[in-house]
Amino acid sequence: MSEGNMKPKPKISASRRLFLKTKLLKKAMTMLDNEKQVRKDERERILTEKVPELQLSGLSLQDLQNICKELHQKIDGADEARYDIDSKVSKNDREILDLSQKIFELKGKMKRPALKRVRVSADAMLGALLGTKVKESVDFKANLKTVKKEEEKKEEVTDWRKNVDAMSGMEGRKKLFNAGQ
Repeated sequence: MSEGNMKPKPKISASRRLFLKTKLLKKAMTMLDNEKQVRKDERERILTEKVPELQLSGLSLQDLQNICKELHQKIDGADEARYDIDSKVSKNDREILDLSQKIFELKGKMKRPALKRVRVSADAMLGALLGTKVKESVDFKANLKTVKKEEEKKEEVTDWRKNVDAMSGMEGRKKLFNAGQ
């Protein structure tokens, strides 16, 4: 292995690491048990606060029926609240599921469409880049540097047949040779 791929040696021994892991797990277990006990105590406290113990002994039949009616009304109210909360939770769960599906579609296997080459004028390109800020059109050709070419000397050719006759033979080759120098 090369030096760059080698893992550095751990600073603590394996036995020490195992000891620390077990300590952490024991501490986590005790904290979890304590948290469960705190929740249980709080639940009991809230229940005793909200629902006091009923004193049913020595009550008449009419009083017992009134207590039952009150309890039924409270149960109905609690059921309605539970149903409302349950419907909100299910609605939110569906919305979360839809959004996570959209995220998966956006991240995942979406194929990029093959892009087509589009010819765009310079004005349209500037308009797309800068928005509606640019009112006047820009003429790029006007800003280009102009270079004047030297005009080549052109011989006037009157009749090609006369030219062919003049260039034929050794005289014509001599003229071409002299013209090249």
